[in-house]
Amino acid sequence: MCPRHPDRVSYVRCQRCGRPTCPECQRPAAVGIQCVDCVREASRNAPEQRTVLGGKVRGGPPVVTFTIIGLCVVSWILQLVTGGEWTRMLAFAPVVGEQDPYRFLTAAFLHSTSPVHILFNMYALWITGPFLEQMLGRWRFTALYLLSALGGSVGYLVLAGGPTEQAWYTAVVGASGAVFGLFGAILLVLRRTGRNAMQIVVLIGINFAIGLFFPGIAWQAHLGGLVVGVLLGLAYAYAPRAQRTLVSVGATAVVTLALILTAWLTYRSVALPAGFVG
Repeated sequence: MCPRHPDRVSYVRCQRCGRPTCPECQRPAAVGIQCVDCVREASRNAPEQRTVLGGKVRGGPPVVTFTIIGLCVVSWILQLVTGGEWTRMLAFAPVVGEQDPYRFLTAAFLHSTSPVHILFNMYALWITGPFLEQMLGRWRFTALYLLSALGGSVGYLVLAGGPTEQAWYTAVVGASGAVFGLFGAILLVLRRTGRNAMQIVVLIGINFAIGLFFPGIAWQAHLGGLVVGVLLGLAYAYAPRAQRTLVSVGATAVVTLALILTAWLTYRSVALPAGFVG
């Protein structure tokens, strides 16, 4: 009788432990069959598979990529149904960034009401995210995306020109800064793994040119995200294997502190016009 299902007669035994196993508990093995308990134990004891850059090889869908896409889509729907109130609460502009620092990050989960904006960014995330998530692992990919998004807002702040410029009061939204960070990182990952990176170079050039020559596009955020993506991609892709964790954690911490310090120094170096009330 099957030990997991005592009411069922078993006509074969597990090749590993020798216990009877019914058809429901049988799993094909290289030779014969094994029971589900032995298969589970072997899976726990099997050596962990890693990519060449140290990411854990996982089956199933890219969870982090899907989660980011889901958050952006839900946020976009809330922008529409709240009549813009959701956007006003979370969008980033240099004039309000010091008072509401969370906006540096939340703006990356907002998009314009036109579906083209979110569709383009989510498509770019879809074609780069799963590969990077697999190669780098979940925590480094998450750090890369969030810090690139933060870098996009900081880049816009630094290049906005101060309180005398209109850009200082213009709100920006979109995941473009984060996406450019992924572009920069995947370029280095492809080169590190010996793959052709020319398509990514062309894609970066085209998208950056669009931001420069078409109005209404925050090219400063693109540049900020790209710089962060390149820096983290360099650390994640080229860290020595023996010091990979140390270098990755250290680079993530250094970039985070550098972005915070850059934003703080930028605000300290400017002064709002006399009589201005935020």
